[in-house]
Amino acid sequence: MDDGKPTGPKAKWWSRPTAGRATTSAPQDAPAPVEAPAEAARTVGAPAGDPDTTVVAEVSPAPVLPAQPAPPEPVASAPLVAPVTPGPGAQAPAAMAQAPAPAVKPLHEPDQYSTPPYGGPGPWAPAPPVQRPVPTPAHGTPVPPPYAGTGTNVAGMPAAPAPVPAPAPAFTPPPRPPQSSQWLQYDPWGAPRQPLTHPGPPLGSDGGRRKSRRGSLLVGALLLALVAGGIGGGIGAYVERNGGLTTVELPQAARNSGGRAPDSVAGIAASALPSVVTLHVSGTTESGTGTGFVLDKSGHILTNNHVVAPAGSSGSITVTFSGGETARAEVVGKDSGYDLAVVKVTGVFGLKPLPLGNSDNVQVGDPVVAIGAPFDLSNTVTSGIISAKDRPITAGGEKGDGSDISYVDALQTDAPINPGNSGGPLVDTHAHVIGINSAIRAADNSSSTEGGQAGSIGLGFAIPINQGKRVAEELINTGRATHPVIGVTLDMKYTGDGAKVGAKGAGGKAAVTPDGPGAKAGIRPGDIITEVDGQRVHSGEELIVKIRAHRPGDRLDLGLTRSGKDLSMTLTLGSATGT
Repeated sequence: MDDGKPTGPKAKWWSRPTAGRATTSAPQDAPAPVEAPAEAARTVGAPAGDPDTTVVAEVSPAPVLPAQPAPPEPVASAPLVAPVTPGPGAQAPAAMAQAPAPAVKPLHEPDQYSTPPYGGPGPWAPAPPVQRPVPTPAHGTPVPPPYAGTGTNVAGMPAAPAPVPAPAPAFTPPPRPPQSSQWLQYDPWGAPRQPLTHPGPPLGSDGGRRKSRRGSLLVGALLLALVAGGIGGGIGAYVERNGGLTTVELPQAARNSGGRAPDSVAGIAASALPSVVTLHVSGTTESGTGTGFVLDKSGHILTNNHVVAPAGSSGSITVTFSGGETARAEVVGKDSGYDLAVVKVTGVFGLKPLPLGNSDNVQVGDPVVAIGAPFDLSNTVTSGIISAKDRPITAGGEKGDGSDISYVDALQTDAPINPGNSGGPLVDTHAHVIGINSAIRAADNSSSTEGGQAGSIGLGFAIPINQGKRVAEELINTGRATHPVIGVTLDMKYTGDGAKVGAKGAGGKAAVTPDGPGAKAGIRPGDIITEVDGQRVHSGEELIVKIRAHRPGDRLDLGLTRSGKDLSMTLTLGSATGT
């Protein structure tokens, strides 16, 4: 929390110390010193007017240290020996000058303990010379050279004139050892611009030039950074607005010839699409869209009955080929029981028939491709597998009288089939037709034809091409298709397992047609048929589907139950004309 106190580093203040007071006290047991003339004492000792300082009458020829300069006394033109008023017991100056030098009494009594500075040798004991230690420079700062004889101190200011030496005393003291002139003329506090702790070289003309050069380099670097930043910003803005300085070209694979393996989905589609057509049917009350495929070069096209049913007897059918060409078509024949129809186009050349396969060779899991026009999207290709075979389904029944119900022993596939796919081919890996797409199972659990609008949930059903081929041939040759029959009437309300023969036929007729295939085989009313050619039958619809999967005249082995007993018999299928 900020309480208003500064948090930055505190400033360091450098102060110059004042000169201390030097006090020399004589030992109490020592005799009183001989007083020197006042003028000489004032020259050597502390400044005048300092009553607390006791000065020893010792004259030194060395100059005063500049570190403690004292204001000079104005000296008039005076003789070398200043006149001094003699005190009591002192000799006159003239007598002192003419008389021979008397024996000098030692200033101090010899110290029996030889305590410095008053011990021996000699009759007197001058104070030993003071030798100040040489300081260690801070941060490698060199000690300034002596300024003796320059008339200035280390700060570059004029030094005070040296005081006039006092008259020599009556005795000649022994010479003092030479002192270092370094400490006699160096003042560590006399250079305010360069303290002793200042790092780096001393200031001078060379340092100024370096600072100037450094400042110029800094300014130049700043200008260069500003110019570079401006140029970079301009380039960045241009690149952002225009997408770069050059045109962007992304890498891409080279174009190939477009060939695909014949058994791939693309290869199958390329082979089958030219033979697939889209049918647009319109009638007096309704219209619809479906798919068909070319059977021969004569222009016959196979499709579902519920695709062409809306045209009726006065409607129109338009065929659109995969290349976009269109032609009018006429119905050749149709059969509601098989949900198949054949139409024909005229005046069209270069038709490519789609080869027919064999649905008996199909195995569950085989890959298949469905082609059609779901929701009028022509040339749509989907792929999947055969999910099941011999799936009995019934479709239609919208009329309510059962005349439009188709019974199909279908191929089940998961290839997506939607409204508009009806009548289109289901082909194998050789691009051969193995089924005709006809019905789907809707999500509402109701079976419906492609005429409805239910979408694919992966349950599509196709009429096996073997059945479609037989019916197409009959429709082209005679205009009608024949249905195999056994000559019995089934009880469609029976809920037990198997197909039960009814007690009575339609319109009060007999349930088993006299002299029909069933009657000749020994079938009686109330019998329950449970097997056809060794395959179980669970309902009447399944029995019809199994029978219509064969041709008239085929022999069937039936298994049935009569009064709780299992029986078997063989019959030959009869024929009936369908519509």
